[in-house]
Amino acid sequence: MARKNLLVEAPPYEVEQAIDSLGRNLRTARLRRNMTIEQVAEKIGTGPRAVMDAEKGKLATGMAVYAALLWAYDLLRPFRDLADPLTDREGLALDQLSGRERARSGKGLDNDF
Repeated sequence: MARKNLLVEAPPYEVEQAIDSLGRNLRTARLRRNMTIEQVAEKIGTGPRAVMDAEKGKLATGMAVYAALLWAYDLLRPFRDLADPLTDREGLALDQLSGRERARSGKGLDNDF
């Protein structure tokens, strides 16, 4: 029996709203550039359905489609800066407190002799 993807079926409200907003913004970007769904789909190498789903903010739409649409509209730069470790204030603060270099699972052998 296949497991349900709860993120798609019941996402956190903030996630759902962010993707919905992104979809509306992508539609606005396309319309301002006077491009059809078919033209954009051809430019990014996908079908029209993927573009329509992204513009509707469908959660099951792949991240690559959203990124490609941002690229098509020359809006990819801010996307590259998402989750930048240098601007992650909480992560930087936690890193300072722990002094840990990286996360480890604790499994397997180490080289401490």
